[in-house]
Amino acid sequence: MAEPVVLITDLRFAWTSGEDVLDIATFRLEAGERLFLRGASGSGKSTLLGIIAGVLEASSGQVNVLGRTLSSLKPAARDRLRADHLGVIFQMFNLVPYLSVVGNVTLPLRFSPKRRAAISGEEDEEARRLLARLGLTDETLLARRVSDLSVGQQQRVAAARALIGGPEIVIADEPTSALDADARDRFIELLSEEARRTGAALLFVSHDASLASHFDRSVDLGEINRVGMTV
Repeated sequence: MAEPVVLITDLRFAWTSGEDVLDIATFRLEAGERLFLRGASGSGKSTLLGIIAGVLEASSGQVNVLGRTLSSLKPAARDRLRADHLGVIFQMFNLVPYLSVVGNVTLPLRFSPKRRAAISGEEDEEARRLLARLGLTDETLLARRVSDLSVGQQQRVAAARALIGGPEIVIADEPTSALDADARDRFIELLSEEARRTGAALLFVSHDASLASHFDRSVDLGEINRVGMTV
């Protein structure tokens, strides 16, 4: 059996002056898997994603990402791992307002020679291909600043940015909360198809249990986090 791309064992995490937020015996994400992680607001979902991405350090336990133990890496090495191998769709998108749509999508390539080298042609053309797959084809729109776009359009730009350069892991943190049901379902299908095309594992996080049917496997954070609903 192939090694999982994320393997967590005996994880505990607490903020500096508080009780544990997370206490997880085991969690794994397989290569190429589309996993739905459900959790209520305040259950520690974003904290767990921050640990997997190497932004936060576990208080104890082991977190392995793509065969690397994060606690053994220096901050610069964790930053490099994240830039080269992880694509993240943030809940609030975190787009750069003064850049164009295409400029936002190609931004990760500025920080990762590995992802830049994975592009066979022009970077802007790959950005346009991804945007077209996600339903954004109007050249006038692609030249705009992202601050001029609708929420749904910004969401698709954020997804294309996460996917460009073929990262092995794509993390989506509540990216569909502002969409209606039809737009949400279509977005999830498009995101899943593109992740499948590149072989990326997709970790999709939401409070909405009705989304689970779109994914290969579903995990309820409340069932694996022994802290329960404590934030």
